[in-house]
Order: sequence, then C-alpha cells, then structure tokens
Amino acid sequence: MFVKVCGLSTPESVQAAVESGADAVGFVLTKSPREVSPDRARDLLVHVPEGVTAVGVFRHEAAADAVATAREAGLEWVQLHGSRSPEDVKIVHDAGMQLIRAVTMGAAPDEFGEWGEELLLIDAAVPGSGEAWDYASVRKLGLGARHWLLAGGLTPSNVGAAVLEAEAWGVDVSSGVESSRGVKDLDLVRAFVQAAKS
Repeated sequence: MFVKVCGLSTPESVQAAVESGADAVGFVLTKSPREVSPDRARDLLVHVPEGVTAVGVFRHEAAADAVATAREAGLEWVQLHGSRSPEDVKIVHDAGMQLIRAVTMGAAPDEFGEWGEELLLIDAAVPGSGEAWDYASVRKLGLGARHWLLAGGLTPSNVGAAVLEAEAWGVDVSSGVESSRGVKDLDLVRAFVQAAKS
C-alpha cells in the first residue's frame, strides 16, 4: 500500500510521516492554509530520506509555472489539481519531472484515461471538504492494475475500509490527520500510515 501524507509544513510532521513508513510527502505550493514557500519546502526536504518521494502540490497554476516553482523548491515530482490536458503531462515530463494528476469523481469520463502520468489521484467530487464519500464508486471506473491514489475524507479510522471498498493501489491524506485546519497531529499521522499499511 502506497501512502502519501500531504500538506506538511514542519520538520516534525515530515519526520513523523517518514518514520512511520510513508512512501511520499506533499508540500503545498499554492494558496491554501497548508501553503509553504519554495524556500520552506527546500528546508523541509532535508528531512526526507532517500526512497521517499517528495511532491510539490499545485491547484490552478499553469503546468509550466508549477514546474518552475517545484524546481525552485528542489522537487522532482509535481501534483496538479484542476482542469488539465495531456499537454500539461507533456510539459511536466519535458522538464524531467514526474507527475501525479488529480481528478475529482465528478470529472468527465475522459479525464480518467491514461495520459502518461506516473500516478492518478482520485479525489472526492467536492475536494477539500474533508468528508468521507462513496469510495466503492471508484471501482466502476475500471482502473484495473493502474497505479492510483484514493483521497478525500480519509482518516486513521476509515482508511482500511476505504482501501478495500475502492480496491485502491495507494492513499493520500491531508486534513484527516490534522488537529485544526493546516496543523498536523503527529499521532494521527503515525496512526494513519500504520492503519493504511496494515
């Protein structure tokens, strides 16, 4: 089970994620309560060991701008939310970076196609709400053996069931491991990774 913990903004939260076995960590480089500057992300990157993927997360920025900011932060992975096109995938790859493309459950059917991204992230129809949704509905997309992440409303208490319902390859969490908006609870971070992995 591939586990990504997103929206990290302190050395302590990064360490809690990686020490508990997270496969990837996300730094939000777009307007958000979890936003960090490229310089801050670069500082946090020091706490990410070899073998753990560090990702720069963007919402509506143009792909080229996201790539430039990620490069400034020292990151090699970009996660793009919002309305995207296969051209965006090409821009990220042409820059020598790897891509997580985020799609909401309410997106048009063609957006779930394979556009060449390394990972597809499937979020709730209303992303950022932090509310659980019908995870089993992902199965009707017929993603098969593709590498994709389930996101939206996941917590330490529901991630195990959600993974089974959706037949997910991996999971991504942010608000589900927070004590308040944008503030990670280190115990919840550890509990989430443990629950997902087990």
